[in-house]
Amino acid sequence: MQLDLNLLTVLDALLEEGSVMGAARRLHLSSPAVSRTLGRLRTVTGDDILVRTGHSMVPTPYALSVREDVHRLVRQAHQVLAPTRELNLAELDRAFTIQCHDAAAASLVPVLFGRIQQRAPGVRLRVLAENSVDTDDLRRGRVDLELGGGMPSLPEFRSEPLGEDRLVVAMRADHPCAAELDLSSYAAHPHVVISRRGRLTAPIDDALAAEGLRRQVVAAVATVSTALQIAARSDALVTCTALLGRPLIEAFGLLTRPLPIDFPAAAINCNWHQRYDSDPAHAWLREQVRASIEEITAG
Repeated sequence: MQLDLNLLTVLDALLEEGSVMGAARRLHLSSPAVSRTLGRLRTVTGDDILVRTGHSMVPTPYALSVREDVHRLVRQAHQVLAPTRELNLAELDRAFTIQCHDAAAASLVPVLFGRIQQRAPGVRLRVLAENSVDTDDLRRGRVDLELGGGMPSLPEFRSEPLGEDRLVVAMRADHPCAAELDLSSYAAHPHVVISRRGRLTAPIDDALAAEGLRRQVVAAVATVSTALQIAARSDALVTCTALLGRPLIEAFGLLTRPLPIDFPAAAINCNWHQRYDSDPAHAWLREQVRASIEEITAG
């Protein structure tokens, strides 16, 4: 049986107004149109719905028995088809999952957590490390936001650039290159590469090759913190981001020097699935991430 849900809207108006003319005014329809719909309602329900008594019409016992249910259903239908976009942060109760590398977790997440706690204390954060392989966590909704340098290529994903982070070279305080780091010294010393896939080369090696140089990569590690720990105990150099990497660089007592070769800054992107485009809470989270990056950049 196929039901025309518009019948419920007219039935609700008829029961509220108690007349065809009143329902027509309420719905901005003509009286003949509402009369025809009343005829259809009588056919569908097998009940007269409204009956005439003198100069007025009164609802039947059936109509009285369903009046509250009809009104509730119509109200719920309006809520479904015209949802409110107002966000009550004080009552927001939700857990968000963010995936990012450890440098972003160390620098961005504390700032983001502070902003969220001040504005929406009922929100919880779940921070996951980057995977060594690509997953469908973003597509499946297991991750709300993915932060990093990559941008998804499929149209079902959205991406917003949050800024750029210049690259620097981290080393221990008494490193031989602490006083001065030129390009030849950079290439001559051992390097630890940060690669979630364990690759022993990076795009910067192509830039070095264009200058006729080749560096010695002694290790590839998945996290910035592991790379910096190695640098703190050896002569190895680590090329990493300046802003996002700063808390870890400072934690290990390292110093940084400018990268001695012209190379683009690392992009900071925020990626999410299109299902969350119109979700007010998710949009608010993205706004907080954006503001946190701006705060870190300003500092």
